[in-house]
Amino acid sequence: MAATLPSIIYRTIIRNVDRYVPNKLRPIWEHEAGPKTVFFWAPAIKWSLVIAGISDIARPVENLSIGQTISLTATGLIWSRYSLVIIPKNWSLFSVNFFVATTQITQLCRIIIYHHQQQQPQSQRKQLEQQQQQSSITIDNVKQS
Repeated sequence: MAATLPSIIYRTIIRNVDRYVPNKLRPIWEHEAGPKTVFFWAPAIKWSLVIAGISDIARPVENLSIGQTISLTATGLIWSRYSLVIIPKNWSLFSVNFFVATTQITQLCRIIIYHHQQQQPQSQRKQLEQQQQQSSITIDNVKQS
């Protein structure tokens, strides 16, 4: 079976880098979930989902996708569980998926609260907005003093 170009490139890089890894770092380099494996690189790359989830906190709630949020929450929870039942346990994979699930649960709560507020009668919404404005005025007064 012919090797694909990406696997040839990968093996070449590993073979060349292998020569320069110090003896002190050999156990990490040779570990079953070390930098030579997908068990290292998948969690490292997946942190971008956590960063995106955190940056979405500043996004208006009406622009958030409930389907995407539920999917990412489920993915984070499922892979968190999986990372603890595989051998060897992959704590890096667990931590990144735990944070993916946590950021998405936060977004899901925001979406649910938003939709709940949209279903309230107009008069109740106005009262809530007035209360929020009064609390922000109070906070501004405290900051100024």
